[in-house]
Amino acid sequence: MTDLLEVKRVSMLFGGLAAVNDVSFVVRKGEILGLIGPNGAGKTTVFNIVNGFYRPTKGEVFFRERKISGLKPHQVCRLGIARTFQVVKPLQRMSVFDNVMASAFLRVKGRAQAEDIAMEAMAFTGLTGDRDVISKGLPLGKRKKLEISRALATQPELLLLDESFAGLNPHELDESIDIIRKIKARGITVMIIEHHMRVIMSISDRIVVLNYGGKIAEGTPGEIAKDRLVVEAYLGEEKSA
Repeated sequence: MTDLLEVKRVSMLFGGLAAVNDVSFVVRKGEILGLIGPNGAGKTTVFNIVNGFYRPTKGEVFFRERKISGLKPHQVCRLGIARTFQVVKPLQRMSVFDNVMASAFLRVKGRAQAEDIAMEAMAFTGLTGDRDVISKGLPLGKRKKLEISRALATQPELLLLDESFAGLNPHELDESIDIIRKIKARGITVMIIEHHMRVIMSISDRIVVLNYGGKIAEGTPGEIAKDRLVVEAYLGEEKSA
């Protein structure tokens, strides 16, 4: 596989505290890469660096071999990287359809084209029937789908998913797993942060593990499950919880 994204020796300091410390990894085109670790390990900070919310204190990020660290979020998104957020915040006074259509205008200028992109994204995530619902009134499971729909409407090459399964019931969990597998089948590369270990182990091609801001392991789900440092830092905590 071709490397689509490269995070190269990235560090992020906040007042002298290293939230991310000398982290390097690649995301290969067409794969699902899981990013896991205990709370506070630096996972969301890595996402914020990749999509331009933070400029790394040290290190660089490359997308399709182009340096993107230092670009603004809208510039990164226009290049082909979209993301969802752990705390879902749609445009609450707007309908589901208008939320998704607003994202589609990143790629097109005409309303008709934006409407087509929005309808296709909603059909993909199963939100067509909620087209005219004001987003503020959506239950959590559908708000998560709306977040993914908005990201897909920007027509990304790489999709960053930040805890898209948190708080879902078993039925919603199965639906979301199916959506992510279909996203991969479309040729969209996925990097996902997730604490639900059954999910991350079942859908990831490879996994990167962070702890205290540093990378402690990288490999296939099978390799990660057997890694002593991972078991001690993360999987072991899950087992004892």
